[in-house]
Amino acid sequence: MSIFDRIKHAIFGEAHASPVAQTSAPQPPSSPASSVPTSSSENSSAPLPTPVTTAPASGGEKTAGAAPMASAPSQSVPASDPVNVETILNAAVEKSGQKLDWRHSIVDLMKALGMDASLEERKELAQELGYSGDAHDSAKMNIFLHKALMKKLSENGGKVPADLLD
Repeated sequence: MSIFDRIKHAIFGEAHASPVAQTSAPQPPSSPASSVPTSSSENSSAPLPTPVTTAPASGGEKTAGAAPMASAPSQSVPASDPVNVETILNAAVEKSGQKLDWRHSIVDLMKALGMDASLEERKELAQELGYSGDAHDSAKMNIFLHKALMKKLSENGGKVPADLLD
């Protein structure tokens, strides 16, 4: 998993824990649907989940059927209901018990999320985010990383404070 994906999961995963759990639930109903012909009496309840998973395409009334729709366009879920990055990061800082300034420091942001904020990790993140400057100038790289990360979180369904999106 890339460093950006780990950051995104650390932030978005907390806010979207339920949809992630739901994405694994719809898969078992599709398996019993294929096993329905093999047994007749005990799986009389198994055919019910099968219509439920096909019904959401036309109606979408059942919550179990809504999960397959949510799992396919998982990136559209955050877009329709943005994750408040500021709230989550403020809570992460408070939970850490440290004085961290995630709004201005990529190192503090990563520490707040319980991640390794070493220069090596930040260099790898810089490559992921397309940094073309001198990786030995960590101050410039860190500024780039923070801005690029905020922009990318916003593009992926995060609600980022406007003053961090310049």
